[in-house]
Amino acid sequence: MENEEVPENLSKGNKAPADQHIVENMFERVLWNLRFIVLLGVFFGALSAIVLFIAGSTEIYHIVAGYLMAGEHTLSHEEILIGIIGAVDFYLIGLVLIIFSFGIYELFISDIDIARLEGGFGNLLDIENLDDLKNKIIKVIIMVLIVTFFQRILSMEFTTSIDMLAMAVSICVICIGVYFLGKHGL
Repeated sequence: MENEEVPENLSKGNKAPADQHIVENMFERVLWNLRFIVLLGVFFGALSAIVLFIAGSTEIYHIVAGYLMAGEHTLSHEEILIGIIGAVDFYLIGLVLIIFSFGIYELFISDIDIARLEGGFGNLLDIENLDDLKNKIIKVIIMVLIVTFFQRILSMEFTTSIDMLAMAVSICVICIGVYFLGKHGL
């Protein structure tokens, strides 16, 4: 008897389809193909990102049009900043959805070959497991929270010195948090 080579995936205790009961084989095929359900998340995540990018761009358009069209520049600097920061929020949340769509597609379906061939995405597509995807999304969500915080601060009314102190402490805590997140490679 010759020493036949066993494929690596079968040497780990996996059975070849011919060695399985027909019900087991069919059930495993159905279960494995169920992974394609994530395409709904990919499609609607990408569609949501497009909507958010359009909404952010529309918000900036209205700010610019409102500023340029009105002869007396009726928008205050504060209103302009709040509007633009709101648009940046839309863009950042759109990025979360794009990263999510890329990540779940690559984890469950296939690598995005065209992106890897053309390059230019750096480590955006380097997602080996759900923890990698979670860490990439968490970074962008933290940025969204920081931008939202900044937007809220711009619209606050400071009436006492305690209000100013609370704002300064909040900004300091955010800076410390971002420092430690960067230091620990999240």
